[in-house]
Amino acid sequence: MNLEVGDIVLCTVDRIVGTTVFVHIENDGEGSIVFSEVAPGRIRNIRDYVFPKKKIACKVLRISGNHIDLSLRRVTLKEQKELKEKYQQERSFLSILKAILKEKTDGVMEEISEKGGLFNFLHNIKENPKELEKIVGKQESKKIFEILSNQKQKTQIIKREILLKSSEPNGVEIIKSILGKIEDVEIKYISAGRYSLKKEGADLKQADQKLREILESIERNAKKSGADFSIVKK
Repeated sequence: MNLEVGDIVLCTVDRIVGTTVFVHIENDGEGSIVFSEVAPGRIRNIRDYVFPKKKIACKVLRISGNHIDLSLRRVTLKEQKELKEKYQQERSFLSILKAILKEKTDGVMEEISEKGGLFNFLHNIKENPKELEKIVGKQESKKIFEILSNQKQKTQIIKREILLKSSEPNGVEIIKSILGKIEDVEIKYISAGRYSLKKEGADLKQADQKLREILESIERNAKKSGADFSIVKK
């Protein structure tokens, strides 16, 4: 077991017994979720949230021997999206390995597991292709990279909503000046000083980091100009 408290893990709901949901944790055995950790407030129908074979993202709360307590309600939408994207990339890469390596796949997967897991290995070989070549050979490595390069990367979208106001006589010009400095992000006026910001990119983490930097820039410029700034929706 490689889990630690606080980890976000992908689970498949197995069964519901009394007020406990039992799940299979991807690559790490079984865990359980008490109803109070499924969703906040009173749950009228548990199947509105979980049912057998449904895949859910959970946070590890406690580990006691082989018993793992999990929470569904403590996982943010952002964490859910990142985990599901990671899972999809892993499944796609594994399918490519099986198609190229066939019966050699299991042995290669053992080596990859020792190097930090499939997801980390996938990202590492994009920076250092020779790592894959060392494990599978030059010819097979070339075939795998050809498939990877031809795959269309799904565009990731990150959105934030902000409040930006100025009580100065030239407040409109101040706001325009602050937002006019922003590049590579779609900005839309909503109402009464509220704006939505949308950033697209092939990599979810990079898009999120870029938007964070933009929000920090807006906040700095707002302070310099005496404007009010806050993030409404994260």
